[in-house]
Amino acid sequence: MKCTDKGRLRHDCPKYVRKFGALAVSTMLLVSGCGTKTYEFEHPYDVYGASMHYIQSQAEEGSPDVSKTDTAAGKIPFFAQDLCVNTVQTGSQNVDASAAEAAGVFHLEEGTIAYAKNIYEKLYPASTTKILTAYVALKHADLADTVTVSEQAANQAGDSSVCGLKAGDQLTMEELLYGLLLESGNDAAVAIAEHISGNSNSFASLMNEEAAALGATHSYFTNPHGLHEEEHYTCVYDLYLLLNAAMQYEQFETISHTAKHTASYRNASGAAVTGEWETTDKFLTGEASAPDGVTVLGGKTGTTNAAGYCLALYSRNAAQKPQISIVLKADSSENLYALMTELLKQ
Repeated sequence: MKCTDKGRLRHDCPKYVRKFGALAVSTMLLVSGCGTKTYEFEHPYDVYGASMHYIQSQAEEGSPDVSKTDTAAGKIPFFAQDLCVNTVQTGSQNVDASAAEAAGVFHLEEGTIAYAKNIYEKLYPASTTKILTAYVALKHADLADTVTVSEQAANQAGDSSVCGLKAGDQLTMEELLYGLLLESGNDAAVAIAEHISGNSNSFASLMNEEAAALGATHSYFTNPHGLHEEEHYTCVYDLYLLLNAAMQYEQFETISHTAKHTASYRNASGAAVTGEWETTDKFLTGEASAPDGVTVLGGKTGTTNAAGYCLALYSRNAAQKPQISIVLKADSSENLYALMTELLKQ
């Protein structure tokens, strides 16, 4: 489906502007073969007010005079001119996605959506949350920053995914990102959050600001790691926006594409420590095989009881063109990878 449909937050319609545009309404109708489904967008923007803010800021910066008709005239670039937009179920006849609640395939160069099932449905993201955590870290911190792990960061639940960091350990931000994206370390996530914002709550506020700026306004984040909280949610489409933005950072692609990494850092006493961290992505470990000609370049897994089995991937398809494919709330790891394998062919 070519991405020219109206009705998605901040996207291709003359009302939407690149820097500030979004929906002036708070609902969207999603049409499918089974009828019409209404989604409530909980954080809509005022399109007219945002457009006026943009025009005013341009005038203050010495840009040529613009009037409020310039948005409709196309003189202000659309927010979504480089994004995929869709309001209908797409490609459902080609893939059996019954094992998952939602899924999508986004062809980045064409700006098209090859497959869409419930891509705007509010769901729990589990550790795919860490895509946004990494994006915020890359935007707001230096990879060479030295981070000291706090008691709070080190003291994660015993049954949660961790890197094994101890209070007083000192790592670079780059090492923490390896622990975050490969080992899916919740301790690494909290250490990153505390370094940038002082605490996880403040960092979550920053996450929400950055997500909204990317157009991911059907999401809300309450922590940097994705452990289940009722008000911590996203959707397939928003995850596409977040992963697409994160992949603009070369270091994100490098790290998330790595299968194994030997971390080097120092403990509280200054002694050298090494950690062997391995990705949770079975396509990169070789436990699952991508279709012929498809190259998985990066992404993130996520699993909790409430979220089910989740996976967001950035890859090059058989035509060597970039695509993002996402599955949320699959009922098993086996079915997650079976479905994702089919989506990678789309």
